[in-house]
Amino acid sequence: MVEQLKNTINSKLVAAIPSTVFGQDRVNYIIEKFNVFVSEDRALFLQFFNRVLTNMVERESSDIEIGGYASDGYIWMRTYGKKERIKDLPKLTLDEAAILIINLLNENQRRYLTVTRSLDFSYTYLHERKGQNQRFRCTVYFDLDNVCLNMRSISTTLRPIESFEFHPNVLRSLSHTYIKFGLTLITGITGSGKSSTLDAIIDMHNKIDPAHIVIIASPLEFVHRSNVAIIKHREVGRDVLSFKDGVVQALRQDPDIIIIGEMRDPDTIMAALEVTDTGHKVFSTLHTSSAVESIDRIIAEVHPSEQDRVRNRLADVLTCVVSQKLVPTINGKITLAKEVLLVNASVKAAIKNNNTSEIYMMINQGAQVGMLTLEQDLKRLYSMKKISLETAIAYSNNKTRMQQILTAV
Repeated sequence: MVEQLKNTINSKLVAAIPSTVFGQDRVNYIIEKFNVFVSEDRALFLQFFNRVLTNMVERESSDIEIGGYASDGYIWMRTYGKKERIKDLPKLTLDEAAILIINLLNENQRRYLTVTRSLDFSYTYLHERKGQNQRFRCTVYFDLDNVCLNMRSISTTLRPIESFEFHPNVLRSLSHTYIKFGLTLITGITGSGKSSTLDAIIDMHNKIDPAHIVIIASPLEFVHRSNVAIIKHREVGRDVLSFKDGVVQALRQDPDIIIIGEMRDPDTIMAALEVTDTGHKVFSTLHTSSAVESIDRIIAEVHPSEQDRVRNRLADVLTCVVSQKLVPTINGKITLAKEVLLVNASVKAAIKNNNTSEIYMMINQGAQVGMLTLEQDLKRLYSMKKISLETAIAYSNNKTRMQQILTAV
């Protein structure tokens, strides 16, 4: 198959590319001439590509990298946190990789890529051995003028909410049946499992809560089937133009719970606060590594003239912040470490008075009500011999505090 694929790519297109065309113009040329490949050719490309993805799934890898200058012709995968070149898979030239990537896109997406130089989308294929669809979150972008692709595997099974070991007070805060409105933030760096946590929360409601859930994401990852709840999925760029538009439009769709995939800009932040103000339960994510940083980030994202208003509004609607990291275990896998903030009267006052630096100690002293610092959770994992001492220190946000509580063991 590999030889046939390479021969098809080179004979039908690559050999015809003028030697004077290079860089991004070369990618544009490939996109413009891509229709030289007939349906049989494209089916061959997809067959090879899906075999590579099957290899990825069998390895239990989370991410795959294809194409671009940095890949050096190899296909790379991240397995249990380590990203490595896969030497037992065929090497691809820059042009071969570009054609395989472009083959995944429709004509509108190809045009969009030539203008914006980056494209997010989702991809699904049938994993034959498992007999089920496997979904991926995908990003096409450029690396030194060459097109490349990252794909992240989306779990086909939902992690039960019980496995997160949340305190009962935290579960009550997350539950729409217990608290009908408020903003909950799930935060962490890229690849820290935020989407999996959100999906577990959605699934919890889908089992027991006759509610209307609207998910706004870019791109959509796990697709939920309506059970007790009715769940609508709206992908930014396909079903709605932007996160902000999705949030505003959701108000006219009779929602109970709104899931905002990411609060990535001031407009989305303001829309999220406003829709929470109207009495809805809202869940969203931020790329921050602690609860305090999450609060500070939201306030800092808006114009200085708006910050006092946003600070007061955030204090009124924020109910819970879960900040999480995936950390390597002693047995070579990964586990979840989390920080949990429950917003009580003291936390609200600290936010309104711009004293967010006091919130860490409030979390530290709030274990009885369900609060937990990241350092406390890392200590728990270390005490259970799940992670090493070095890992506990390396993944802590407050290394001085981490050293203190470890020496207190």
